[in-house]
Amino acid sequence: MSEKVSDLSGNERMILEIVRRAPNILRSAVAPATNLTQPSVHRIIDQLLEMGLLTLGDPVIHGRGKPSPSLKLNAEARFTIGISVNTDSIAFGLCDFACRIVYEEMLEVAPTNRRDTLFVLKERLRAVLAERGVMQDKLAGIGFSMAGFFIGPERYFNAPELLRDWSLVDLRKELETLFDLPVWTENNGTTGAIGESAVGAGRNFSTFGYLSFNYGFGGGIVLDGKPFFGAFGNAGELSRVFTLEEGPSRPALGELLKRLDRSGIAIANIRELRQRFDPTWPQVSEWVEEVAPTLNRAIDMLRAVIDPEAIVFGGELPPALGEMLIAIPPSSTKPRYGLEAPYPHRLLSPIQSDPAILGAALIPLMDQYFAWSLPKP
Repeated sequence: MSEKVSDLSGNERMILEIVRRAPNILRSAVAPATNLTQPSVHRIIDQLLEMGLLTLGDPVIHGRGKPSPSLKLNAEARFTIGISVNTDSIAFGLCDFACRIVYEEMLEVAPTNRRDTLFVLKERLRAVLAERGVMQDKLAGIGFSMAGFFIGPERYFNAPELLRDWSLVDLRKELETLFDLPVWTENNGTTGAIGESAVGAGRNFSTFGYLSFNYGFGGGIVLDGKPFFGAFGNAGELSRVFTLEEGPSRPALGELLKRLDRSGIAIANIRELRQRFDPTWPQVSEWVEEVAPTLNRAIDMLRAVIDPEAIVFGGELPPALGEMLIAIPPSSTKPRYGLEAPYPHRLLSPIQSDPAILGAALIPLMDQYFAWSLPKP
């Protein structure tokens, strides 16, 4: 049975979210995680089973009495597509209803020409969906992620110079026409934070700042498990705190590429930097020292505004470089009464692939079927 999104109540979405966060949860354990009565929860679960959005697992004996069946999301119920555009690459992933990326591919094309790139993307997506037997009516939408910030009520991207052809155009309308699916657009810092919240640091920290190291430098914010987008969709645009003069000394990987190139180390793009990165290159330690003040300022700003439990170093950051940046001493402060304010954990993102793909793919599911946050039971 194909259920329309508009038919899902807030309580049904809450139950789906509980099961998403705790796969194979006992049916009897769902009600205590809600603010609803046990009979109401059982009725909602039955409805979701009938819709085909939930499935029953094996019964589990838990204490005295009748064994309770476990619940899990029906992974085949819906699928979404996540697209991530960086300055030198474009990749996409297919996400199932269990919120897992079941297929991921980076296209062998630089995204300099928008129309040519989208044509290749459409052909590859069509082939992948056919190979995996995913029908159009099972697709819940597309999440599109790109570097840049939003302009105006139309939410046009203002992307880096290398993505100029993608800037200041109605990408959402263009993509919806091309794929005949609803499309959500977000910048890659926010989608990276969403992916991190779902499968990375979010498992241990409900409030964190996400640093997205790409050709540029940005970020995302997660508050109490829910991404914060801001009034104009630009929350986490950390580079805004730097002056024009400070811009070259912000922790943007594009600036590191320029310094390596001037020293005779030719790295074509960020993807190659991840593959070839050598922490012993002398320019690297010099750059880390140079960007330390601006990096600490970005972290201090997040501390002051959102009081995070953690700061996650992510994006396209080479892991070895991430460890060097994490090792930068925090800004010095003068303790009051000999005590300092709590400092957030700093950690490298555990996600090996592009977290922006997962985050982008999750947005259609979260907006239509799940809940960004749960009420306190």
